[in-house]
Amino acid sequence: MTEKTRSHVIVSGKVQGVCFRMETKRVAESYNVSGWVRNNRNGTVEAVFEGEKKDVTSVVEWCKKGPSHSNVSRVDIAEENYTGEFRRFDITFG
Repeated sequence: MTEKTRSHVIVSGKVQGVCFRMETKRVAESYNVSGWVRNNRNGTVEAVFEGEKKDVTSVVEWCKKGPSHSNVSRVDIAEENYTGEFRRFDITFG
C-alpha cells in the first residue's frame, strides 16, 4: 500500500519574478502531485502539495533549488494530514 502525505511549504529568497509558480506547477504535475502555489505579499512563495509520499518529497526537494533564475534561501516545511481535497495542481492568488 502506498502512503499519501501533505506538505505545506513557504519558500524564501529570490522566488518571485523568476517563474517559480509556473515551474512548481510543471514539476508537481510531472510527479502527479496535487495542491496549489501562490506568491505572498511578503515576497515568499507558498505551496501545498498532496500525493504519494515519495512524489511529494521529490517536489519539496525541487523547491529547495527552484527554477534556474531563482535563489532560494530558506524552505519552511510543515507536514500535515492528507485530505485528498485537490483534484489537480493550481496557481492561486492570495
